[in-house]
Amino acid sequence: MSGLVQEKDVEANAFNASTEKHATVDARDGSIIDEVARAHAIQNNFAPFRYMRQGEEWLDAKLGIESQGIDRIPEEEKRPPSILNSFFMWSSMTCHVGTLPIGYLGPQWGLSLPQCIAAIVVGTWLGALCTAYCGTLGPKLGLRAIATSRYSFGFWGAKLCSVLNILVGGGFAVVNVVICGQMLSAVSDYKMTISVGCIIVVLISYLVSVFGFALIHTFEKYAWIAAFILICVLIGQAAPHVDASIPGSDSGVSLAASFLSFLALNFSSSSGWCSIAADYYCNYPANTKSLKIFMLTLWGVTFPTIFVTIIGAALANAVYVVEYPPYATADHDHGLGGVLLSVYHPIGWAKFCLVMLTFSVVGNNIAIFYSSGLSLQLLGHWFHAIPRFIWSLATAIVIGALAIAGKSHLSTIVSNFVSLLGYWTVSFTLILLIEDKWFRRHEGYNLLVWDQPSRLPWGLAATMSLLAGYLAGGVTGMAQTWYIGPIAAKFGGEGGDVGIYLSGAITLLVYPIARTYERKFTGR
Repeated sequence: MSGLVQEKDVEANAFNASTEKHATVDARDGSIIDEVARAHAIQNNFAPFRYMRQGEEWLDAKLGIESQGIDRIPEEEKRPPSILNSFFMWSSMTCHVGTLPIGYLGPQWGLSLPQCIAAIVVGTWLGALCTAYCGTLGPKLGLRAIATSRYSFGFWGAKLCSVLNILVGGGFAVVNVVICGQMLSAVSDYKMTISVGCIIVVLISYLVSVFGFALIHTFEKYAWIAAFILICVLIGQAAPHVDASIPGSDSGVSLAASFLSFLALNFSSSSGWCSIAADYYCNYPANTKSLKIFMLTLWGVTFPTIFVTIIGAALANAVYVVEYPPYATADHDHGLGGVLLSVYHPIGWAKFCLVMLTFSVVGNNIAIFYSSGLSLQLLGHWFHAIPRFIWSLATAIVIGALAIAGKSHLSTIVSNFVSLLGYWTVSFTLILLIEDKWFRRHEGYNLLVWDQPSRLPWGLAATMSLLAGYLAGGVTGMAQTWYIGPIAAKFGGEGGDVGIYLSGAITLLVYPIARTYERKFTGR
């Protein structure tokens, strides 16, 4: 496979050189269908886009921001960091206080701490499998994550994936920003509002994300260290008030419902990265061993996510099960940020820890802002013509506004939004997996056509399979505060969220059949 990819890469270089040379003329008379050429023509022929492009090039020359955007990276232009960065990068993206709210929900749903730990370990590992597999496509194709999906979803179907990817990243970022806003407010003795704290976090995250792939990999290599130490101290100081022996409040069918819902939440937490994973591997050579990328990603996501999420569950045990007064009062008055201030002591040390933990979330947010900017560029050549750093700025503004609006509803955001992510990420991963390992096991990928709609698959089979999994499986099996599907309702009470499992099963059934007919009918 790697030989085929490299051969196609040489062809792609010649193709891109040829089309770019004639992009302006061909794009204006409509005879060219190369998205990159159209975007470059727009930048050349329309003054506002030309000024934005020139500004991006100036910033790249003066400050070293990344100006490449979504263009495919040929082999000779790849500048890979150390392969071990793959592990440390994911450690920084997941080992931070923004992961605590996931575990924080388990005891609130009536689960004992041992039950929470079981659901966290299983759900996180299964979700990380999705992220690890999708990451292996980056070196092979030299494409960003959503661009790789064009070989299954087609040019137009991949736009739906772009939108869903932006929503996924935005949801995670809102959770991160709110918890950091709470912590900064706590550090100021609540003299500074949570809203101001949210703005500070968004601004710092955006400024770092502007510099792109190289700085992100360097930053993520070390960012996890301080967070890991401080979170170890956190559980050390909270441990005397945690009691794992207290049983959960649910039993029977109600227990099964709560356990399945919490497991699904943890699956969504770690699988949500699948639609951006390849963004951080496309600079690695095509002959990079897929197993190495897979394993480093799998454990880079799994270990720190399980570690921090379990600590989140332990804190909730102290707050909601043991009901330790200082923690319970802090949670009632100021949310999770107030609990963290109460756990760390003395007060001077507590404030120092919260400030440092705030910066730990930056590693997660910069990845989201970076990848969201790329996803917006993939919506079409007019979007592509606008530099990534501008799209990232727009993303940051929207996330900041949503975080401010939802600052008093952190648990609701986590429980209602993050669970929804898994319904599409499981289908997305399975579609890419079946396409790669079954339908393209012999022919590979023609890298010449990644931005040519007329030569990519129609994408009808993939889009239909994704929607079938989401609507027939996710909707009927979801259990949210605002809606309980008919299958989820069979568990009684607030229902048991089985949408992820149904989505995966329906996608596995529909896609192989639909794609077989699509290939037979269209020849691509």
